[in-house]
Amino acid sequence: MSSENFPKGKSEAEWQAQLSPEQFRILRKKGTEPAGSGEYDKHYPDKGVYECAGCGTPLYTADTKFKSGCGWPAFFDAIPGAVTQHVDSSFGMQRTEIVCTACGGHLGHLFKGEGFNTPTDERACVNSVSIRFNGDAEAGKAKA
Repeated sequence: MSSENFPKGKSEAEWQAQLSPEQFRILRKKGTEPAGSGEYDKHYPDKGVYECAGCGTPLYTADTKFKSGCGWPAFFDAIPGAVTQHVDSSFGMQRTEIVCTACGGHLGHLFKGEGFNTPTDERACVNSVSIRFNGDAEAGKAKA
């Protein structure tokens, strides 16, 4: 599906003009940043919202982020309707890809049943490049 088919979608040329080369590689071409390299891997604020780096849509609240030790930001739940899941059969395995519902930007992958002590027993493993932090605790409520 073309990113233009999403509510906040744009053409590939528009995305290339807006995003850094690394953001474009990850958000638009489904890349992955190296484990432990992202600015939000060890970022644990008490409040605030993580937004899509592509379109600014609120995706996760700070209180759903947890320490998983995986090398990428981990969240146990998304803001309702903000993140869409797809089957990803790349690299000879089947995983669940997560994307921004508003723009289709690749966020990372969702893993279930790993035994983390969270309310959902799910780990959304998100590329730091795919998100940005907004310290305004009301941001997700105002935009969602």
